[in-house]
Amino acid sequence: MKQSFSHGRTKNVVVETKRKRVVVPKPGAGGAKGSGGVPGGSGGKRPAGISDAEMERRLKALQAAKAREAEEQAQREALEKARAEERERMRAEKEQKEREQREAEERAKAKAEEEARKAREAAEAAKKAEAAAAAPAADPAAAGQQARGGAKPAAGAPAGGPAGQTQQRKADREREERGRGGRGRGGDGGNRRSGKLTLNQALGGEGGRQKSMAAMKRKQERARQKAMGGSQQREKIVRDVQLPEAITVAELANRMAERVADVVKALMQSGIMATQNQSIDADTAELIIEEFGHRVTRVSDADVEDVIKTVDDKPEDLLPRPPVITIMGHVDHGKTSLLDKIREANVTSGEAGGITQHIGAYQVTTKGGDVLTFLDTPGHAAFTSMRSRGAQVTDIVVLVVAADDAVMPQTVEAISHAKAAGVPMIVAINKVDKPEANPTKVRTDLLQHEVIVEQMSGDVQDVEVSAHTGQGLDELLEAIALQAEVLELNANPNRAAEGAVIEAQLDVGRGPVATVLVQNGTLKQGDIFVVGEQYGKVRALINDKGERVKEAGPSVPVEVLGLNGTPEAGDVLNVTSTEAQAREIAEYREHAAKEKRAAAGAATTLEQLMMKAKDDENVSELPIVVKADVQGSAEAIVQALEKVGNDEVRVRVIHYGVGAITETDIGLAEASGCPVIGFNVRANAPARNSANQKGVEIRYYSVIYDLVDDVKAAASGLLSNEIRENFIGYAEIKEVFKVSNVGKVAGCLVTEGVARRSAGVRLLRDNVVIHEGTLKTLKRFKDEVSEVQSGQECGMAFENYDDVRPQDVIEIFEREEIERSL
Repeated sequence: MKQSFSHGRTKNVVVETKRKRVVVPKPGAGGAKGSGGVPGGSGGKRPAGISDAEMERRLKALQAAKAREAEEQAQREALEKARAEERERMRAEKEQKEREQREAEERAKAKAEEEARKAREAAEAAKKAEAAAAAPAADPAAAGQQARGGAKPAAGAPAGGPAGQTQQRKADREREERGRGGRGRGGDGGNRRSGKLTLNQALGGEGGRQKSMAAMKRKQERARQKAMGGSQQREKIVRDVQLPEAITVAELANRMAERVADVVKALMQSGIMATQNQSIDADTAELIIEEFGHRVTRVSDADVEDVIKTVDDKPEDLLPRPPVITIMGHVDHGKTSLLDKIREANVTSGEAGGITQHIGAYQVTTKGGDVLTFLDTPGHAAFTSMRSRGAQVTDIVVLVVAADDAVMPQTVEAISHAKAAGVPMIVAINKVDKPEANPTKVRTDLLQHEVIVEQMSGDVQDVEVSAHTGQGLDELLEAIALQAEVLELNANPNRAAEGAVIEAQLDVGRGPVATVLVQNGTLKQGDIFVVGEQYGKVRALINDKGERVKEAGPSVPVEVLGLNGTPEAGDVLNVTSTEAQAREIAEYREHAAKEKRAAAGAATTLEQLMMKAKDDENVSELPIVVKADVQGSAEAIVQALEKVGNDEVRVRVIHYGVGAITETDIGLAEASGCPVIGFNVRANAPARNSANQKGVEIRYYSVIYDLVDDVKAAASGLLSNEIRENFIGYAEIKEVFKVSNVGKVAGCLVTEGVARRSAGVRLLRDNVVIHEGTLKTLKRFKDEVSEVQSGQECGMAFENYDDVRPQDVIEIFEREEIERSL
């Protein structure tokens, strides 16, 4: 067939036609229903096995489906119609707004032009008046010319007068109508569609983002100011800018409320090329601040801590608080067992080897209703620093001394800590139930350390107790209550909390956890705090019974969750008002600590470094990596290991920390060729695999004695063996012979002991050693022998030495290596 197009073009197209297949039913197969009996049927053959009722049901379902489809089609058409009406309404509203906006702009423009025209006419009239006054007797021809010149504006009135403005507005409206007509015909005027089709463009530009009324008002205001002769300058806001010792460019711009680009530009004009992230010194920043017209307030970095300065509480705000009692004494004198009996709980069995490894904090309510807070400190010598922290936060010290052991070294240390902290002391003489107990000896020994108990006419209370039978515990609690009553302990619970970290650890499931003893105020859940170089928000508070509490008042020990890192035991906790303050204080403290460590490392002269290097050449080191479960244990282990060693061998702790042993620790140990020691912690699976691959030894300990002893034994292996000389004989040279192929041979008489060929020898001449070496030959007559007894003659020749003379004495000795230990 032929296809015709516009402009007279034609095209021949081949069309393939297919015949429609017509199915003719067999006669008698469908019956009357097949052709006309079934409503809407096609006269086709009914499928076998389908009844008339089933056929009726299917036809009804088909009709219902068609009805639903027709209904949905009608709904869609109604929805499309509604959308079209909505788009039309929005288009009309938009056009109305644009028309109103244009009319407003035209009115403002016309008003501005009218005012400008009036101003020009007034200026021209004034000029004419001045000219007329200057030349009253002008030429009539000049006057006529002036009249003709004055008539010209009247002829040009359409350009500048009201009639001209009306014509201008009509021309503008005609151009606008033409533009709208072009858009109505399908064009977009000057804004032709380009790029991808967006949803707003597909919907005709309706329903998209439109200018707000505020934007339109700002635009009209700018147009009015432009017509009036330029925008008005805003009044400059002068700010007080706090300036620390160093500040980044971006932070400086933020504090001045100026644009960063303007500040960078001002710095470049001053000859300083700095980006927004670079720091500038305070003097430069002060010049920039003054250039921008602001006021400078110099502050120090340490001023960030001013927000946590302690405020003196008023006497009327103070309320009684429970006393904090620290139990101190020598190792294995029964401190924890005594507290255990008081608490009627079993704490000791949970500690490795029955030794307290950490500071425990517990609250006990007596039969009289008094609440007491107990701190249980370890008694081993390695925990000296932990005990000193316990003494700093305590009100009363209970000094436990075993009646069968009397005063021991750690007992003396505990007395020193209590005296240094200015804390009253109560002596508990424990284990009085034992047959060998001697309380009088304990009281007498305490006199040597200026501790005079009441039975010795002193002022220090002493109570005989037994942690095993419970004897004297009530008397001890009464003594503590009496001492607390004398001290009149008060605190203000209605203020920001302040406390001390008793212990800190890194828990696998809970993160960094700190045991805090609240000293003042009330610590609540949700409080933001700073503690040492760390900060955080109180996520949870857990008391000594393992229960979650909402708040903790003065003298209450709690575990605090929600820190961003593990603090040091002994750090002070302070609550701040905002997280920004806490973070700023923590960052300042961390920076100050780093600078302090760097300064300590750099405060050495070149001569000192060379001397240290020379000393290190002769010292063998045993490097180790230590990981512990809590901060206090890690510090105690490091302090104990630093004392191991002497002038030849020392232990160097490369790294110590809190938490499980990780791959980083294994990598550090491999690089240093040292073992990893875990105290109450274990290595995670990746660290174990890494240690097996790299051959790094991991050793686990739960008792500090065993750890220190093993490290001491390992360090002893680095000591060089001691060489000890045992003199076994003396020989005197009688004659010297020359033997071919041998050299000089000394004929000797063994005067003392025995001469052996394997032994070392020294040649003495006038009791002065002139040679030390070994024997080349030892002969008896002509036979080579291994040894010669005292009183016999023999021949001796020295290795590489021939200067032997008669009357010389040969000293014979053997060397023995002896292993040394620390």
